[in-house]
Amino acid sequence: MWDTLWVDANLATMREGGAPYGAIERGAVAAKDGKIAWVGYAADLPGHPGDLAREVRRCENAWITPGFVDCHTHLVFGGNRAREFEMRLQGKSYEEIARAGGGIVSTVAATRSASKEELTASAAKRLAGLTREGVTTVEIKSGYGLDLETEIKMLEAAGDLAKIGNVRVKRTFLGLHALPPEFKDDRAAYVQLVADVMIPAIASEGLADAVDAFCENIGFTADEVDYVFSAALENGLAVKLHAEQLSNQHGAELAARYGALSADHLEHLDDAGVAAMAANGTVAVLLPGAFYFLRETKSPPIDKMRPAGVRMAVASDCNPGTSPMTSPLAALNMACTFFRLTPEEALAGITREGARALGMLDDVGTLEVGKACDLAVWDVGSPAELSYWLGAPLMRERVVAGGVA
Repeated sequence: MWDTLWVDANLATMREGGAPYGAIERGAVAAKDGKIAWVGYAADLPGHPGDLAREVRRCENAWITPGFVDCHTHLVFGGNRAREFEMRLQGKSYEEIARAGGGIVSTVAATRSASKEELTASAAKRLAGLTREGVTTVEIKSGYGLDLETEIKMLEAAGDLAKIGNVRVKRTFLGLHALPPEFKDDRAAYVQLVADVMIPAIASEGLADAVDAFCENIGFTADEVDYVFSAALENGLAVKLHAEQLSNQHGAELAARYGALSADHLEHLDDAGVAAMAANGTVAVLLPGAFYFLRETKSPPIDKMRPAGVRMAVASDCNPGTSPMTSPLAALNMACTFFRLTPEEALAGITREGARALGMLDDVGTLEVGKACDLAVWDVGSPAELSYWLGAPLMRERVVAGGVA
């Protein structure tokens, strides 16, 4: 007997190769032991619902999607940067603020001084915004400590959020996020510290699943990232990269060469980068929240990535400086409005392709037998409404491992 059966529902399975959205209208989905045990047309159920499951949940013609996968966030940090928001509105650019000592490093002091409990508590509030809109899996990056002690503290806080938010958490070590003040005159020493000390220590304690870096003209060079990525792979960690956000540093090509899970942002991605990502299966993670917040005008080359077969994920990029956004539904709308994704592409981006960008597609991201029963149930008439409404209370219930969260 199944544990739970959802009926009177329409399913956006997000499986490829069939109807748009992988749709099954008048469908049903069942859970047993936290996994999807059955999915299909209700008419094909092998018996009466009440005889098949201990609990039957009637959805009143709602739509069920896979639980959302937010594959790029910076949820754990101290303080905020509302003052920089004001500065930008007064005409200062992101680069000007960063070069003046603002930007990422302005969050470092607040994060270093906060306790792990304080970081967890503040991040839990932001996580609640994501889970209220269907997120069941979230990636959380470090990168606001820039020393081993604080980076470990951030990663431990991220791990604690899994229990608090009833959510699956993937943790990413982002040591090459910015140059810490104490190393402002010795870049090489800091890069060496990240690669030769921080990565082995974090890997040995099982605190991270992947390593990320900020490859940018105000961040780190491709050569510096190359050194750190080598250390990541030597220590059994996957890699991903902030690439081509503000300029073209050919980071996407480097990431693809290392078999990176993803390259993220990509506003300045060139043809060679597109080809490299397509050839190596590196997912393009689109972050329209940062594009919006920074008032950028150059969009990622969607029209080149799409025909090349580059997979495209969509994420919130929740962070204190450039995307203080905790609404995955807003990210879907922005991806369609700014980047001209279709609603189906956007929804795939925050389910199937988000899972692919975390190396989790075997476990989550689509409604298929054997995968985790992570669901979001929506009071909408069609899946396109998830990219259409702004601020509407659309979610009926969220399900993690077969249990209503």
